[in-house]
Amino acid sequence: MAYSAKIGPSILSSDLSQLGAECKRMMECGADFLHLDVMDGHFVPNITFGHPMVECLRNAVGPIPFFDMHMMVSRPEQWVKPMAAAGANQYTFHLEATTNPGNLIKEIKENGMKVGLAIKPGTTVEDLAPWAGQIDMALVMTVEPGFGGQKFMEGMLPKVSWLRSQFPSLDIEVDGGVGPDTIHKCAEVGANMIVSGSAVVGSDDPRSVIALLKDVVIEAIQKRFLDR
Repeated sequence: MAYSAKIGPSILSSDLSQLGAECKRMMECGADFLHLDVMDGHFVPNITFGHPMVECLRNAVGPIPFFDMHMMVSRPEQWVKPMAAAGANQYTFHLEATTNPGNLIKEIKENGMKVGLAIKPGTTVEDLAPWAGQIDMALVMTVEPGFGGQKFMEGMLPKVSWLRSQFPSLDIEVDGGVGPDTIHKCAEVGANMIVSGSAVVGSDDPRSVIALLKDVVIEAIQKRFLDR
């Protein structure tokens, strides 16, 4: 079984005036990666930050943290090279935002990054399936992209279950409304990369929350392995 439990705080939930320090704090609390939400005001209504901020964060936190870029942008092809140069490790684009996923996957790899492919709640998992063998991670959104603090959409979990059954070694990420109250449901269906925003970053004890999330995922992975 090639996948492992990985917990990634969504840094957009941090104090944005202290972003470098917040990234360091999350890593010190046991985060496996950092999830960076890039929004362009077109694909989603909000605007966040771009590659100059990513470059500043990389300089501030050093080479170790794994930057998982969630590109909620209408022209994902435009930002591959700038994000690679800024220090991104994984470039996760939305299937709904491009007409040529194959070319984009190729370009991301050629620029030295891992490939993530995301789908919104309204997109069927079968639309992602043709590309699953070419990517490193599939992201199933469990809220509508673009806004924090939304309610977890449990109806998205069958997508995760189907992906896990069809692609047993694929990293499968869930993002949106995931925390201690919902992690068991995510882990049971096969999600192993867990993005959590306010539940981790807004906690008085992020270390304990990260540890709890990871323990639940590890237990689910072990059970899945033993049941085979």
